[in-house]
Amino acid sequence: MTPGFDRDRHLEAAIDRTDAWDLIIIGGGASGVGAALDAATRGLSVLLLEGTDFGKGTSSRSTKLIHGGVRYLRQGNFALVRESLRERSQLLKNAPHLVHPLEFILPCRSLFEFVFYSLGMKVYDWLASSPEFPQSQRQSKTQVLSKQTALSPDGLFGGISYFDGQFDDSRLLINMVQTAAEKGATLVNAARVLDLTKNPSGRVEGVVCRDEETGETHTFRGRCVLNATGPFCDSIRRMDQADTVPLVAASQGIHLVLGKEFFPGNTALIVPKTRDGRVMFIIPWHEHVLLGTTDTSITAINEEPQALEEEIIFLLETAGQYLRKQPTREDCLSVFAGIRPLVQAQPGAKTSTLSRDHTLEVSSAGLLTLTGGKWTTYRQMAEDCIDRVLQLLGKPHRPSVTRDLRLHGCPQDQVVSSSRRSGAVYGCDADLLEQLIRQTPSLGERLHADLPIRGAEVVWAVRHEWARTIEDVLARRTLALFLNARASLEMAPAVCQLMASELNRDENWQAAQRAAFRRTASLYTLG
Repeated sequence: MTPGFDRDRHLEAAIDRTDAWDLIIIGGGASGVGAALDAATRGLSVLLLEGTDFGKGTSSRSTKLIHGGVRYLRQGNFALVRESLRERSQLLKNAPHLVHPLEFILPCRSLFEFVFYSLGMKVYDWLASSPEFPQSQRQSKTQVLSKQTALSPDGLFGGISYFDGQFDDSRLLINMVQTAAEKGATLVNAARVLDLTKNPSGRVEGVVCRDEETGETHTFRGRCVLNATGPFCDSIRRMDQADTVPLVAASQGIHLVLGKEFFPGNTALIVPKTRDGRVMFIIPWHEHVLLGTTDTSITAINEEPQALEEEIIFLLETAGQYLRKQPTREDCLSVFAGIRPLVQAQPGAKTSTLSRDHTLEVSSAGLLTLTGGKWTTYRQMAEDCIDRVLQLLGKPHRPSVTRDLRLHGCPQDQVVSSSRRSGAVYGCDADLLEQLIRQTPSLGERLHADLPIRGAEVVWAVRHEWARTIEDVLARRTLALFLNARASLEMAPAVCQLMASELNRDENWQAAQRAAFRRTASLYTLG
């Protein structure tokens, strides 16, 4: 019997199990949770262990796009673009409360760019063959400026209008976690894997993990162990083989969040090539503006990466070349950085030129590692991975059923209400949130004037979404920290009180939580 949507019950179920799991997954990002969902729907017993919180790493720090990847056309990786565009359409069908089409403007500054990018977007349209997303169109300078009044007319020749997908990454991940649980998977956050266990012949047969809330350690046996820790995968691979050659060439990208006045309306902007070789986006997101991203090679991989000063300057200066109003550091409401798990290529290759294809590796001791890829293709990555798991387990092939699997929260009639935040973000769970408010009207009050987050969402996150810390709630359940770091800091005491009541925590816990969140939130502000 599935133990519901509560961490304690999932941890208890994991501890109580005496049989070996078919599959133990290390890592609770898009790759790991996607694999857990695919495996559970194919009848495997699955335990997923996440050291911090679901999506704490890369999977909550994306540019919030489900897209084919315009930059990969320039690299000639048409197979990846086609696969991504196919998955884009499937996600729109399976999670319409979190994925929606978004119109982009690609500004052109010469006739050559106008023709070149127009042809490129026609190839994009052809690869997509998707009726849900309108075809690209050429736009005159006048048409471009009428669509987006915030654009500067200086140097503008015209533009291309096209559609791609936008989504809420951490919210989608939580719905994937819930769906995996509904299908029988056991998933535990704040459970850090410390080591791998091996049988007398040297084959990996399980893991040792620590409950980060109690400090207790547990050993779990698994017939197959999957390392799905993204940019951190090499640390797990070294538990298997200390002298293993690194698989990942890490790259960092940052995002700045601005007020809606810098880019009003419902269109987005894409700058197809910046001086660091990446695409830059300016995107409307929850009544704010998301500006990103950069590409900076890094050697140190941290759980809380920080934006570099040169990245901040680069984004602000590049945006200023296209906007009427030049954004400054003082205008940034939040800043966050994420690490891309790019698979190693030739030594010295620029990370902006590395492929986002995923890689599966099986070590001599049987440890399976999944890395690379991108959010858009998580489902295909998981399907390929579990195909391999079945081979390693010696089980007969069973086809994946996730292509048409609606995720938790998907409205049954595919109609999404956007009249309230809860309708747009929580899908069919929105009515249950409103029930909470009817039972306790005070939970319907906003926790801050600058954000539409209510007390009911905090209670819901604790009861049904594995939230255990203030950061879990304000970063990955309600998105507050990503939208407005100052507002989230001011909300933290009220959130802490609600959580303490739900989790039966004392004042010492509350004080420690408030202090921990202040430290984390300071990394999301530009001092």
